[in-house]
Amino acid sequence: MAKTRAILTETERQQISGEHGNNRKYQAASRVRSRIEDELQTDIEILRKNHPELYQELREVVCEPE
Repeated sequence: MAKTRAILTETERQQISGEHGNNRKYQAASRVRSRIEDELQTDIEILRKNHPELYQELREVVCEPE
């Protein structure tokens, strides 16, 4: 099975890690920020309303203290 992404693509992981220089790092961060602000909020709301179990699983992963 092919590996899928969550929030970051493999390339964005490399860019944000600084493997491709700072310019790419900031571009990748901008794309991810946009995804968080737009798409992720929509997905969370859909899960919250329509599949509370998945919503709770997501919260446990995202909100888990370090």
